[in-house]
Amino acid sequence: MLRYFPVFRVWSLFLLIFGSTMFVPMALSYLLDDGALPSFASAIALTTGGGVVLWLATRDHHRDLTTRDGFLMISLVWAGLPAFAALPLLFYLPIDMADAYFEAVSGLTASGATVLSGLDAMPPSINFWRTQMVWLGGMGLIVLAVAILPMLGIGGRQMFKSEVPGPMKDAKLTPRMGETAKGLWRIYVLITLVCALAYALAGMTPLDAVMHAFSTVALGGFSSHDASFAYWDSPLIEAIAIFFMLVSSINYAAHFLALSGRSLRPYRRDPEARYVILVLAVSVVGIAALLRYEEVYLSFVEALRYSAFNVVSVATTTGFANIDYAQWPFFAPLWMLFLCSFVTSAGSTGGGIKMMRALILYKQVYRELVRALHPTAVYPVKIGGMATPDAVLFAVLGYGFMYMVSITSMTLLLSFSGLDIVTAFSAVAASINNTGPGLGQVGPAGNFGVLTAFQTSVCTFAMLLGRLEIFALLVVLTPAFWRK
Repeated sequence: MLRYFPVFRVWSLFLLIFGSTMFVPMALSYLLDDGALPSFASAIALTTGGGVVLWLATRDHHRDLTTRDGFLMISLVWAGLPAFAALPLLFYLPIDMADAYFEAVSGLTASGATVLSGLDAMPPSINFWRTQMVWLGGMGLIVLAVAILPMLGIGGRQMFKSEVPGPMKDAKLTPRMGETAKGLWRIYVLITLVCALAYALAGMTPLDAVMHAFSTVALGGFSSHDASFAYWDSPLIEAIAIFFMLVSSINYAAHFLALSGRSLRPYRRDPEARYVILVLAVSVVGIAALLRYEEVYLSFVEALRYSAFNVVSVATTTGFANIDYAQWPFFAPLWMLFLCSFVTSAGSTGGGIKMMRALILYKQVYRELVRALHPTAVYPVKIGGMATPDAVLFAVLGYGFMYMVSITSMTLLLSFSGLDIVTAFSAVAASINNTGPGLGQVGPAGNFGVLTAFQTSVCTFAMLLGRLEIFALLVVLTPAFWRK
C-alpha cells in the first residue's frame, strides 16, 4: 500500500483544488440568497478537509509518477471526484446518493444526462454548479492540474498522456506539458467568454449566458431549464449554439496553433475537421429533407432549423434540444445517435470514439479489401498524409472491439433489468459516448430519473468508461495492474 502513497498525495491536492472551485457557486448563493449556501459550505468543508487529512498522511512520500501511477490517478480522479461533487446536490435536493453521484459523473464527464426535473425552480447556484462541473470536466481536470501541479513540484506528463483523448497522445504543442495544458486552457477560457457574450447579446440573462456557455463549449448539455433551448425559441440563440458546438468539436490543438500562429492553416491541415463538417452538413440537410418529405414541418427552412440544431447537438455529444426529436420519423433520431459515436475530433471536448479512430478503422478495412485482391500490394493507412504506425492501428482495432463489447454487454444488462431494447441501447450508447439524452424513456422529453438504482449505476459506469476511453479505466481493473 505504501507504494501508492505518492499517488494519494497527488490525489489529496486534487481534492483541495476541486474543493476551491465550489467557492464560486457558494458566493453566487450568498449574493442571491437562494438557500443553498449551507449545502455548499458543508461540501467545501468535507472536500477540502478530506484533502488536508490525506495530504498530511502522505506528505512525506515523494517520487515521480510512473505510467502505472498515471492510470491509477486518472481513475481516482474521475471516479472519486464525483462523490465530492455530488455533495451540494445531496445536501440540498431530495435525492439519494446514487442519483447525486450519477448527476455529478454526468457533469464532470460532460455527458449531460440528468436525473433531475424542475430545473427552472431550482436555486441558481445549484444549476450554476451543475454547469460548472460540465465546464471543468470538458477540457479535463487532469489538464488543469498539469498546469498547476508542476508549481507544487509534481510532474504531470503521465497523467496528461492518460487523459488527452484520441490515439495521438504524444503530440506536444509546447516543449513542456505544463505549458501545453496552460495553452489549451487559455483557448478554452477565451472561447467560453466569447460564447457567453454572444448568448447575452442574443437575449439570455447574464447568468443563463454563462451557464449555457459552460455547457456549450464543454459539449456537456446541462441547462438551467427543463425545456433546454426550447425555453427561448430563438433561431439566433440556436445559431450561436451551433457555431460554438462546432468550434468545440474541433481539436483544441488546431485552435491553439491557429491563434498562436495567427493563421487558418492548422485547420486546413487537420485531418479530422473536414470530415466532421462534411458528415454534419450532409446529415443536417438529409434529415431536414426527410422531415419535410414526411411533412413534419410545413417548410424546408423550418425543417432545416430544427434539423441543424438537434443534429449538431447530438452528433457533437452536447445533448441540448429545442424540440422532442424522438417524435420524428425513427430513422432521424437513430441516425443522430449513430453520429454521436464518432463525429467529434480527437483533442476536442466531445465524446465517442472520435473521427480520428473512425477514419483509421475505415482505412484499415479498405486496406484489407485491397490486400484481398492484391496480396503483395503495399498499402499503408495514411492519416493527414502520414502513414499510421502499426502500434496505433492495433490499439485502435482493440479499442473498437472493446467499444462494441461494452455497448453490447451493458445493453444486455439493462434489457435484463426490465428496460425495453430501445431505451436500453440508447441509454448505454448515449452514456458511453457522453452525449446525454437517448431514446425511449430517456429521450429528450424525459430523463434518466425513471431508471432504477441498478440501471443508473450501469449508465454511470458507461459514462466513466467513455470519458476515460475504455482502456484507461479497464487497465486498472485487471489483476495484472496490481501485481508488482
